[in-house]
Amino acid sequence: MLQRLRLVPVLLAFTLLAPLAAFASGARPLPTIKMFTTGGTIQSKGAHRLKLSDYSDGRVTPDELLADVPEIGKIAKVEVVEISNKGSGSVGAKEHLALAKQLTAELARPDVAGAVVTHGTSALEETAFFLQLTVKSDKPVVVVGSMRPFTAISRDGPLNLYNAVRTALAPEAKGKGVLVVLNDTIHSARFVTKNHTYHVETFVAREIGPLGYTDSDRVVFYRAPLTRHTANSEFDVSKLDSLPQVDIVYGYQEASPGSIDGLVKSGAQGLVLASGAGTYRNALERAKAKGVVIVASDRKGAGRVTHHKDGPDKGAITAGDLNPQKARILLRLALTKTHDPLEIQRMFDEY
Repeated sequence: MLQRLRLVPVLLAFTLLAPLAAFASGARPLPTIKMFTTGGTIQSKGAHRLKLSDYSDGRVTPDELLADVPEIGKIAKVEVVEISNKGSGSVGAKEHLALAKQLTAELARPDVAGAVVTHGTSALEETAFFLQLTVKSDKPVVVVGSMRPFTAISRDGPLNLYNAVRTALAPEAKGKGVLVVLNDTIHSARFVTKNHTYHVETFVAREIGPLGYTDSDRVVFYRAPLTRHTANSEFDVSKLDSLPQVDIVYGYQEASPGSIDGLVKSGAQGLVLASGAGTYRNALERAKAKGVVIVASDRKGAGRVTHHKDGPDKGAITAGDLNPQKARILLRLALTKTHDPLEIQRMFDEY
């Protein structure tokens, strides 16, 4: 008993001095990054190392994804939430709302420095833009994916993921909205788009360019987006469990008006036009008469759709430089607040 009592002061002294010793040695607790996984190529397996397409031979778990890049554990403590494990084309409102709500909640924690979202690349820009409009935090949110599967030779996923965590930790990333990181390049979710079906340098921001780069020595930013986003956004999805149906109609010569009539019949509250009205005009007037909101975007991939001479007061809403798929995201959120064309045009001008 006497020996045990003598040990108490020693153990107490060690307990008190250990943090001081760690501080004196320069050791600090690692910052926390919240990682949300959704699936996509970065979590896909191929039957062999040269299978760079049609890789549907299994999925990688979030734990396997992290274990593959042990270097991340040296710079951050990563907490993982699995939202889904599927291709980006299957991601929709359910996953969007879950991500926005959970990101907002987790980023409110003082100990969380930022967040990373892994995603398939085909529709990555849509999810990233949704988060740009709905996450209520100025802490960094970085969306990342890969162009080659987990099993491929010269795969890009591991370095992309490591660089995404680095970017989420960078003090300069704060307040810049949702970021997309692939191929050593940092883009704004507002302006980025996928430009090639399989090249690793596929993500670009036409006319605008990247915000910065994940160089080997440090993460470098050169500019920031000026559009409204994240903490300054007016959109609140905290109490939503669904979103209005909005569809895209692609314009081409001699296009049938049946697509518009059919989408309206199926319940579309809004339509985004990819190109001009053309032969759609009568069908569009029928849609407007039923309260469907129409937004004009374009299929060319660059440049603004300028304000129409008739103005939004006559139902002529334009998407600016948002491509059709991003215009659809913004219109879905706009319709949760209003059907007033003037207000919706304001939103397209500001976001």
